[in-house]
Amino acid sequence: MTSDTLPPHEFRFCPQCGTALDRRPHAGRERGVCPSCGLVAYRNPTIGVAVVVRDGDRILLGRRRSGIYAGMWCIPCGHVEWDEDLRAAAVREFEEETGLRVRLGNVVAIHSIFHNEMQHTVGVWFEGEVTGGELAASDDLDLAGFFAVDAPPGELAFPTDRLVLEQLRG
Repeated sequence: MTSDTLPPHEFRFCPQCGTALDRRPHAGRERGVCPSCGLVAYRNPTIGVAVVVRDGDRILLGRRRSGIYAGMWCIPCGHVEWDEDLRAAAVREFEEETGLRVRLGNVVAIHSIFHNEMQHTVGVWFEGEVTGGELAASDDLDLAGFFAVDAPPGELAFPTDRLVLEQLRG
């Protein structure tokens, strides 16, 4: 496979020195290998975090404001930043999206997320208990509220949220 025919999510140039990568077998898979500095361009998943806040048989969901998932609903979520603790990221992302501060509990679920071909994510869903703040729209969500676990208000943005809701109903 030449760099002209690579899928858009594959590295074409070495992120270390900028040399065009060669495609060749490495550790059982075809990978980009730099002929100049020897770097192997691994494409690793990102880590996503979500917080499940329940009120009896209801769960807090938000409607995505923009992007490819605009108008669809999700459990409030986001990505772990470089050099950020997983739990701290979950608390930060939840507050950014909902205006609410939370205390995290146990892990509810962990899933590999493949629905976006441009990005592979490993998602971690935590239990959360609201400790303060005020529920409000954000840059990412235009609506948020509590809804029956078995009756989301609209189409879910992420297939893995469906799995988590099924698990919570179960």
